[in-house]
Amino acid sequence: MTKAVLITGGAQRIGAAMTRRFGEAGWHVVIHCHRSCEEADELARNLPSAEVVRCDLADGDAAVAMVEEIAARLLDWRALVNNAGIFSEDSVTALDPATNSLSMQVNATTPMLMAQAFLASARSRAGRRVIQLTDQKMENPNPDFFSYSMSKFAVDGAAQMLAMSTGKDDRVYRLAPGAILASHDQSHAEAETSHRMNLLERRTSAREVADAALFLAEGPLANGSSLYVDSGQHLLSQPRDVLYLARGEDS
Repeated sequence: MTKAVLITGGAQRIGAAMTRRFGEAGWHVVIHCHRSCEEADELARNLPSAEVVRCDLADGDAAVAMVEEIAARLLDWRALVNNAGIFSEDSVTALDPATNSLSMQVNATTPMLMAQAFLASARSRAGRRVIQLTDQKMENPNPDFFSYSMSKFAVDGAAQMLAMSTGKDDRVYRLAPGAILASHDQSHAEAETSHRMNLLERRTSAREVADAALFLAEGPLANGSSLYVDSGQHLLSQPRDVLYLARGEDS
């Protein structure tokens, strides 16, 4: 039996880095995608053991059904990496209800539904691991991307509560990256500047996040732990998202 992992949003950006890292380490990688299916298929073709599943995570029932279908056929499904998310802009003074509803569903509600279904149905004698992607904002909040931030605080708290209910061989972890890849409408030059706004004044790579995810899937951390991969960004106090700080928009 090959140990297996499902990585949501595993075809692009940080998700793709995690997909490659788990594949290199000998895992069977189930690559979830929604629209990026061509990229997912290409990744799968270049890994020793991989497959692609498609689901719109805005549909929580479909996501649970996907988890249950995978659990029914994989004999050693050890890890679920809830990486997929949406990063839409709205204001702390003018919440957009549609943006908020979709952000909360995709970034918080559906990941927890999937985690619950995984812990209820996945089989592994080695124990099971839920790895929930959060954000360095958990320790270093700012008011930008308001609904996104709300959803990440929600899923961070939910993951802590879920960890309290797991069996003795299971673990729920939180993985909190900082600014890693260009986001929203950033230019390359802006990303180079903003992603060095951390204690070490260096860019954190997607590979580092992938290494951390693999460590959580295989390592001995205590249940409920949170791991920050951000070159110390979460230890700062930043009044705005670094995207805007790099543009000199600090208020």
